[in-house]
Amino acid sequence: MKLLAGPTDIGVPGPTPLDMARAFRSVRADPLSFLDSATRRWGDTVAFPVPGPPALLLNDSADVRHVLQTAARTWGKQTVQYAALARVTGPGLLASAEPSWLEHRRLATPAFHHQRLTAVSGEVEAAADAVLAEHLGESFAGGIVDVAALTHRIGLAAVGRALFSADLSGHARRLLDATSDAATLVVRLGRSVLPTAWWAPTPTNVRLAVTRRRLDAISADLIAQRRRRGTADGAHGDDLLGLLLDSGLPDEAIRNELVTMVIAGHETVAAALAWTLMLLAEDRPAQERLRAEVAGHDGPIGLLGHRERLPWTRAVVDEALRLFPPAWAISRRSTAPDVLGGREVPAGTLAIVSPWLVHRRADAWSDPLAFRPERFLGTTRAAPAYLPFGQGPRLCIGREFALGEMVIVLTRLLSTHRLDVPRGWARPAPRAQVAVHPAGGMPLLLRPLARSVRCPRP
Repeated sequence: MKLLAGPTDIGVPGPTPLDMARAFRSVRADPLSFLDSATRRWGDTVAFPVPGPPALLLNDSADVRHVLQTAARTWGKQTVQYAALARVTGPGLLASAEPSWLEHRRLATPAFHHQRLTAVSGEVEAAADAVLAEHLGESFAGGIVDVAALTHRIGLAAVGRALFSADLSGHARRLLDATSDAATLVVRLGRSVLPTAWWAPTPTNVRLAVTRRRLDAISADLIAQRRRRGTADGAHGDDLLGLLLDSGLPDEAIRNELVTMVIAGHETVAAALAWTLMLLAEDRPAQERLRAEVAGHDGPIGLLGHRERLPWTRAVVDEALRLFPPAWAISRRSTAPDVLGGREVPAGTLAIVSPWLVHRRADAWSDPLAFRPERFLGTTRAAPAYLPFGQGPRLCIGREFALGEMVIVLTRLLSTHRLDVPRGWARPAPRAQVAVHPAGGMPLLLRPLARSVRCPRP
């Protein structure tokens, strides 16, 4: 089948408008299954019926590398998905397009420097310990725990301590509620190929306006508190908030970066941790091997250097991110004519890349649906078949922080508790929102280890 996807027939197969109309409800309910079925039916390049330039789903590794890395300057973030995100975050680092994102990246980079990550490792460990002690303390005798809710609390606490050098407990509930609402709205707005006018009085737009006001108020409180606190030398601290204040940015720009970091920093890590814990609950040998590795490790865990010091733990994290990448879709739009899969595409072409699909390619991964951490031992799986944090110049700035936080949480929890699946276990369905979350949570059976066999705190 050939699809007329704009003024030029580029000869790419895909669904017809009637196909899309028939699939509308299923696309909204389960976009991951829809994308998977589209590639199975039409191949590695699929054209969706939209007016104007083509909209292409890309699943070939060479095309993915071209769009995200080789020709990244030609493919920007001027897409409906990032426009929807920007309506919540403002033009922050995650949603900004060329050329402003370079300036945002320059301002945020010092907060994620290796020295800074080393310095805040203790804060992340303390955040994990505090949440685990609150919910799995001495009085916890074992039982079913929704670990998805648990990892969300840990993720927010870690972001608060590491990026803002403070526990956000006073703002945590409001911040979590607001960011959760924002995530729902971003997904609703971003699933359309065509934008919805921001001024239209739709229910989603009305809710979005309310959510933005809540996020504005919380951010204003954080900024005002830090300005009042200050330091003796007039600086505001070496965390992200302090660095942004010292940069001279106006409060609105600082607010945009804070909201961006909170949404990106806790939403994705929390979801990835929930799936990782599920995989370990299903695979007792893998779990025991991780516990033994932690028990045999001397010194602090920290946010960096896990591949060398804790190779199995890091392999578990890498494999979990392969099977359940939080960022399930990446979109780019071309600013000039280009060539994809041997076909010329016009300027304005929309490219959609799904790590969820790329990570399941049988030609890139043996037994691609199986949980096999050993595939990551002794190697760093390179692009283009592995992209949980994107690729190229837009590689996620918080990658090392996210990986380190996952390792820290796993080592803290599994040092004192054993994970199992409950009786009658069935995996929760993946729900594609801003990140891929388990539908209905992740109820797992946690049992405290006997004190005589507990791993020493790393």
